[in-house]
Amino acid sequence: MTRYFFILLCLITLAISASADERPNIILFIADDMAWNDCGAYGHPHIKTPHLDQLAKDGLRVDNAMLTCSSCSPSRASIITGRYPHNTGAHQLHIPLPGEQITFVEKLKESGYYTASAGKWHLGNETVPKFDSVNTKQFEWVKTVKERPRDKPFFFWFAFVDPHRPYQEDTIPEPHTADTAVVPPFLPDNSETREDLAMYYDEITRLDGVVGAVQEELKNQQVAENTLILFISDNGRPFPRCKTTVYDSGVKTPWIVKWPGKIPAGSTSDAIMSSVDIAATFLDVAGLSVGENFMGKSCLPVFLKPELPFRKYAFSEHNWHDFEDFSRGIRSSRYRLVRNYYSDVPLTPPADAVRSPTYIKMIELHAAGKLPKSQSICFEAPRREWEFYDLDSDPFEMNNMIDDPNYEKPVNKLKAALARWQKETNDVLPDERRADGFDRVTGERLKTKKQK
Repeated sequence: MTRYFFILLCLITLAISASADERPNIILFIADDMAWNDCGAYGHPHIKTPHLDQLAKDGLRVDNAMLTCSSCSPSRASIITGRYPHNTGAHQLHIPLPGEQITFVEKLKESGYYTASAGKWHLGNETVPKFDSVNTKQFEWVKTVKERPRDKPFFFWFAFVDPHRPYQEDTIPEPHTADTAVVPPFLPDNSETREDLAMYYDEITRLDGVVGAVQEELKNQQVAENTLILFISDNGRPFPRCKTTVYDSGVKTPWIVKWPGKIPAGSTSDAIMSSVDIAATFLDVAGLSVGENFMGKSCLPVFLKPELPFRKYAFSEHNWHDFEDFSRGIRSSRYRLVRNYYSDVPLTPPADAVRSPTYIKMIELHAAGKLPKSQSICFEAPRREWEFYDLDSDPFEMNNMIDDPNYEKPVNKLKAALARWQKETNDVLPDERRADGFDRVTGERLKTKKQK
């Protein structure tokens, strides 16, 4: 009887272990300040991203994925809570996420997942206990994978510092050169911009290598086939008219997801997705209830059948990030509508971009009257309160069609949808405006009272 009892106990233990092993592992890679189309998978002809390109070939590339915010910490707070930035208590840059906010990570942890973060943190001290392990060192990720407990499924939050400024030479053995730069039309095409972009590209190639190293370790541990990998960025490139804007150049993100045997290899989707949906998606993948706290919805149906539609609209917001601002945006498959509440201030890029070679040269050209209007939006004040763009004919959002009577119907439709979203999510204008924290010309820090 003792022997039979022992055998039965072993069988029960094996059954429980098998059940736990069948739950998929999940990895979220978050680039820091990488534009959606700055990799080979999205058509860039020169940036060296072999591992991201292969990830797309092995999985799904989403072509209309949007972020809720083009600002580092608010974007990450939104991702981890599945809530819009103004609903997280961490809507402005560097505000830590309050401990009472519920995250998908603690839900995974409570259900038996091993949860670890490595790399850039930016979420505050009260979020640390929601993970089993938090390591703020850059590129400790293969080590994190190796040191995981082998009797649990895992979730890893791998957050790069690349390609955030400042940049250094010789980041990679074979650096990109200025002639490989693809300069968007809202930036001046000169040596300063091209050399700046080339160094930015180098950091993208460096992060690409880390993505490859992590995947190799998964193969070595024979868990790659049961691991879902999602690669995104937290906001657009750290250049003028990109990061901290609610244009595609600020809030459109690379979104590459791989799940062997589940997601069709080499597939693409033009469905609109939002970073507010990531939390619900991961909980769904893990077989957990999403609950009302999370404001997004699961993308899993589209992962499995990429031809399916998903969202009608994606909403984005911009709050204080180095400089005072408050703007909101709504994106459909064809149009983007923007409302600038603080239209009296210019669209100054973040302070690190103000200090960049690109912007220093733009200031010089603007002062000399040599910067064309199409590249001068960062200096315009006042700005238009409303902006409207037809992305089919104007993918770089250069021509504001808000006053064109031919677009009256879609403009009104998007205005109504934006107003409904603001009402439903209790998005209201602050009683007071937060002062600039940096000089808009030099990028130097100002002495101001700390904002609560």
